Amino acid sequence: MKVSLRYFASVRERLGASEESLELPEGVTTVGAVRALLVARGGAWAEALGQERALRMACNQVMCGPEAVLGDGSEVAFFPPVTGG
Repeated sequence: MKVSLRYFASVRERLGASEESLELPEGVTTVGAVRALLVARGGAWAEALGQERALRMACNQVMCGPEAVLGDGSEVAFFPPVTGG
């Protein structure tokens, strides 16, 4: 399954990227599992998306929790709780 990832505000700044496409490995089917997969990259990924970081998540432009189930072509977004214009 392929998904689009979008990063906003301080997450984007830490990662040096605003978006990417990712082919998910078998078994990665929720927003929380995608977050864990990205954290496993280590370095800036672990710092920006680690579980100790307060982050908001959205799937297909709807706020969601880590249990939100993904479909092929889903868009997942990560951003801090407060973002400026």
